[in-house]
Amino acid sequence: MRRIYFLVPNTTIAHAIVDELLLDRVEARHIHVVAKSGIPLGDLPEATVFHKSDFFPALEQGLAMGGATGLLAGLAAVALPTGLVLGGGAVFAITLAGAGVGGLMSTMVGISIDSRRIEEFQAAIERGELLLMIDVPRDRVEEIETIVMKHHPEVECEGADPHTFP
Repeated sequence: MRRIYFLVPNTTIAHAIVDELLLDRVEARHIHVVAKSGIPLGDLPEATVFHKSDFFPALEQGLAMGGATGLLAGLAAVALPTGLVLGGGAVFAITLAGAGVGGLMSTMVGISIDSRRIEEFQAAIERGELLLMIDVPRDRVEEIETIVMKHHPEVECEGADPHTFP
């Protein structure tokens, strides 16, 4: 999945785009709208805290760093002559524990930080524009961009992320 970003001038156009996307078989759970507080979204699918924060990138980084640290700690525990006989199972268990702790700690920080990608659009959001984020399979990115831009030339396409989390 890839996430496509569009800056939409108002909620009327956003409603029209969302309706077109639903007709083109984009599920509502894959459409997210970020707006300035106080702007009534009506039935537009508002972005959740997971979409507005760095939760998923932090999780990915925490799992990787925690797993690597756990692997090194497990290998060190096996290599050091402590009198305990440790094998591959212990290294595996310590690696998993490190990944779990790293993932937990990093997501606690990541959920409290605004998304780095959304921060790029903060000035436009403060002016009253809406940020429309659409998660689509890689092979539909150009199709969706074309559909939106063809029917709504006033919308700005801001590109797509290389990968997206659920």
